[in-house]
Amino acid sequence: MSELTGTRIRTTAVKLGLPHLADALNQYIQRADEAKMGYLDFLDLVLSEELAVKDDRRFRQGLRLSELPHHKTLDDYDFSFQPELDPRKVKDLASLSFVEEKANVALLGPPGVGKTHIAVALAVAACRAGYSIYFTSLDDMVRNLKAAEAAGRLTSKLGTYLRPGVLVVDEVGYQPLERAEANLVFQVISKRYEKGSIILTSNKTFSEWGQVFGDEVLATAILDRLLHHCEVVPINGNSYRLKNRLQAIERDTDVA
Repeated sequence: MSELTGTRIRTTAVKLGLPHLADALNQYIQRADEAKMGYLDFLDLVLSEELAVKDDRRFRQGLRLSELPHHKTLDDYDFSFQPELDPRKVKDLASLSFVEEKANVALLGPPGVGKTHIAVALAVAACRAGYSIYFTSLDDMVRNLKAAEAAGRLTSKLGTYLRPGVLVVDEVGYQPLERAEANLVFQVISKRYEKGSIILTSNKTFSEWGQVFGDEVLATAILDRLLHHCEVVPINGNSYRLKNRLQAIERDTDVA
């Protein structure tokens, strides 16, 4: 390939929004020469590599905008510490069929058992697969919606929670809500119904949601839409945080 041709290809690649091709052109040509590729194989190599780069860029951008507290995966989760939790059920969720079906996932259990970890891991998997994701605690969502409503921007702010393919709502039930606040939550759940997936974590059983939302009728309406298409995963084991704290205390005691 002449230097002039290479320059022209690089210029065209940049105009097409393929900066990686412009930078890696010589590497592609070298690999093609070493493997004695035909024209179609060479084209397949270039397109496959560019698609992988584009997907990785989209994935990293999606994570950056997601507000996730961390980017842990299921590989980081210690299933052995929660023997009552069937890892096959959680790993089946990672196939993302529930996202394709616009269904929901509810992770229930006491504090510290890894509900948020699993929720984040499923969201990361969804982002990797090309779905838009967004993470919020219930309290943050309610606070933001209340502020937007007071400023006359509720419809616009609702879009933050309605647009993502997967919305993670963390810590449902840690603080009771007033009825007006619960109504804002109902709007999100209702408008996402069969249009996008929700992954939620809660330390309350569903029978206690009437207390959480301050109104049994409203709580029933929320649960009716949320649970119609939903995988419920109870996690009733010990706290990871308590385990780590106890191990630290034991180490300190041994040193003393």
